[in-house]
Amino acid sequence: MELSLEYILSQVFIVISYLFLVLTYQSKSRKNILIYSFVSLIANAISYVFLQAYTGLAMCFVAIFRNIIFMIDEKRNGKSDEIKKKDILILIVLYAISIISTVFTYDGFLSLLSVFATMLYTYSVWQKKTSVYKILGLPIGILWIAYNIYIMSIFGIILETILTISAIYGYCREKKNK
Repeated sequence: MELSLEYILSQVFIVISYLFLVLTYQSKSRKNILIYSFVSLIANAISYVFLQAYTGLAMCFVAIFRNIIFMIDEKRNGKSDEIKKKDILILIVLYAISIISTVFTYDGFLSLLSVFATMLYTYSVWQKKTSVYKILGLPIGILWIAYNIYIMSIFGIILETILTISAIYGYCREKKNK
């Protein structure tokens, strides 16, 4: 790992990304979770460009598309905890896009960690329960920590660890309030 300008910029954008991601785990509103996640994904995508982590970059685009779809759907159809046929179709399409994107960016088995994390995260926001979203933060976090090790993103490793702890705290806080 060379301490180049590109690497330093990648780490700056990772920090910005994770600041917004922490907000998602502390939010009680699904809409805010999606908005904070959107801003985080843009910063994360920029970071992946600097790191030349193209599978991670592709997963950012999938995630941005996912969040837009979810926001539009919720705006048109209102908030609903009920999973309908269209919701299942949306999930299938998002998983298909993830898999297709991977075909073009595959860079060894470890590059798939970002795909697995993205697909699990997609499920966590798709199913619409913030408690499930928060509990799935742990396996998602572990996958992203491993991916950050693979792409050698020091701040990604550190901040994903903090984020995973934040997800656990958010879940425990929600359970305590119930």
